[in-house]
Parts: sequence; C-alpha cells; structure tokens
Amino acid sequence: MRRKRSAALIAPSSKVTRDTSSWASLHEDLVSLIGNRVLAGDLRDYIRFRAACHHWRLSTGAACPLGRGVVDPRFHPRRWMMLPEGHGLYPGHGKMRGYIRFFNLSTGDLVRLRLPLFRDHCLLDSMDGILLLHRDKDTAIRLLNPFTGDIEELPPLNTLLPYLCSFIVQRGRWEFLRNIRAASISVSAGGVVRVIMSLLGMQCIAYASSGDQQWNVSRWSVKDSAHPLSFQGKLYLLNRPTFCGQPEIFQIDPSYQHQALDASTMSIMPSPPKLIVKFPANTTSVAYTYYMVECDSEVLVVTLSLDGYRQCLVYRLTDLILGRTVPVTSIGGNALFLGTKGKYCIRRRRNVGGSRGSGVLGYLPSDWYANLDKLLQSVCIYY
Repeated sequence: MRRKRSAALIAPSSKVTRDTSSWASLHEDLVSLIGNRVLAGDLRDYIRFRAACHHWRLSTGAACPLGRGVVDPRFHPRRWMMLPEGHGLYPGHGKMRGYIRFFNLSTGDLVRLRLPLFRDHCLLDSMDGILLLHRDKDTAIRLLNPFTGDIEELPPLNTLLPYLCSFIVQRGRWEFLRNIRAASISVSAGGVVRVIMSLLGMQCIAYASSGDQQWNVSRWSVKDSAHPLSFQGKLYLLNRPTFCGQPEIFQIDPSYQHQALDASTMSIMPSPPKLIVKFPANTTSVAYTYYMVECDSEVLVVTLSLDGYRQCLVYRLTDLILGRTVPVTSIGGNALFLGTKGKYCIRRRRNVGGSRGSGVLGYLPSDWYANLDKLLQSVCIYY
C-alpha cells in the first residue's frame, strides 16, 4: 500500500515536470509568434513572458526591449500613465524613496517602479507612455521609458525662450515654457526620434529630433482656442468656436517637409495643420463644449451641452472625417473622464456599482489623483 501511495504521489509531479519541459521546448518560431502577440497587448506582459525561461528569452532575442525602449515604438508602454500621488507628494519627494506608481488605463493595474532620476528631473508630459522629462541643472529634455530605463536626449528647453509670446513677463517665462499642452512622439525608419510640442506660451509648434542642438518652431501659428490631443504620433487640434461658430479639427503630421528660407538654406519642419473635420454651425440657443479623448485606439469627440440637462453625444473622429455625424451607441464599457487637468478613458472595473450601460462619463476634479478608487466609484451613466 505504501508503494502504491508513493507512486500515486510521484505520478502527478512527473506529469507536471513533463508539461513544464514541453512548454520550455516550444519551437523558437512559435515562441517568437506568441511573443509578438503578447507585445502587441502590453509591454509589461511581454517583459514577463521573456522572463519565464531561458529558452523563451533566447527565442525573442530579436525583439529585446533593452536599449530600444524609446527608438522602437513597439516597446512604448502606451496604456500606462504615471499616477500623481497628491497630498503634497510628487516624483522625487523624500517620502517616495525613489519609487513612482504607474496606472494601466486598460486593466486598472498599479505598478511601483524605482526611478531615482526624479531627484533632479521633473515631468513635463507623457507620450505613448514615454515620459518627457526636464533636467533641472541645464534644462535638457530627455525621453524615458520607465519600464526599460532607456533614455533619448533632446535639446535644452531654454533654446525656446526667444520664441515665447511678448506679453509674458520675465518672472513667469519658465512657468509658461514648462506648461506643455500636448506633445507627440514619432520614430523614423532609421530610428530618429522626433517630438513636436504645443506650449501654453507659444502660438507656434516646437519640434526637435534626437541629435539636434536646439528646438525649432514652425513658421505657421495655431489658434489659442485650439485644444490639442496627441494620438499615434500626430497632434490633433480642436478649435472651439464662439457661441454659434463651427468647431474645427486640424491634424498636424510629424512628417517633416523641407521649406526654403533663402537661396541657400533649407528648414525642416512638420507639415502645416490640415483641416479634417468641420462641424455644422450650432443653430440652437444651447451652448456646447467639445472634447477629444483617446479610447480603445481611436479618437472620440464628445459634445456636452451647457444647459441644465447636460446632454452628451459622442462621435468617432473617423466617422466625422467621412461625413457621418451619427453618435456612437457604445464605448465598450469604458469610462470617460473630462476636465481641465486631463482627458482619460479608463476601463470600468467589474465591481463598480450603478446602472448598467454601454459607457459612463465623469467630470475630472482638480484633485482626482488623490482618490482614484473613489473617482472610479462615482461615475455616472450618460446613455
């Protein structure tokens, strides 16, 4: 009886060993195929996948994120955002002990990473999960992938000082210069990283590439009323109209064009804004406000009435470009949060209470980051 019991106990263990070894001995082409599909979903899952065993790591060696976390768009952590702590805490604060928390907009996961770089850097913006940092001692702009530690250098921010609006007083120049309304990152086939930015104190677009010595500005300007959104390497500008005006959406492509300054000099700059959508004029007595937000890899345009009824309609930008002004009936169970501090699309948690519906809309308070869990519990169904 003891021998039979021992055999019965040993058999499952042997089976587990065989199963484990069969996974570890998958053909490298199959491992590479699975790895590519995991990478298409989330960078952190892909890092875990490669860490599962030595064979899987070798089989995905051609797609190793280390050293390529910025110059290869596949390794950009797109759905991850740095989570502001609130309560007087900030990246680099002594109580943080060098750690920063990141929030996944799709899954709701929280990850804590050690980033001692913030002892002498501050965050200006985030583009596809890549952090746009400002180094205090020399105003250098640096791009950081927080999950791989890779850094790409860009010119110092102080090279943009001559282009600030003339009405800005000397004492407030840095406050405006560090106020990035939106920034977009793109990578050429040759691995050249390009960034275009819309700043609060400038009526033109700033742009630079890795290897440049200074920032440049566009020879064309954008309207102060245009509210930018970064999406897939491009900037979209939503020009909010007056009470009865027509909202317009422009697109700025980072693809550089050559423009002659004189007979012997050429300037390289992003393409001028291209009008892609023009809403019909508002013929009612109700005023509307407009927002753009990224949701499930597409841009949504939200119209919100400013009367007591708060009527809300959501359109896909792709539909508007094709001339279809039909509101969507579902945003896939996501929650849209709109406010002056940002515009976010967050996947609803299963345990969130309230009515069932195909989407929710919440208003983003200025201290939203202090109580994220309460914020996700206090959304309201909008249709």
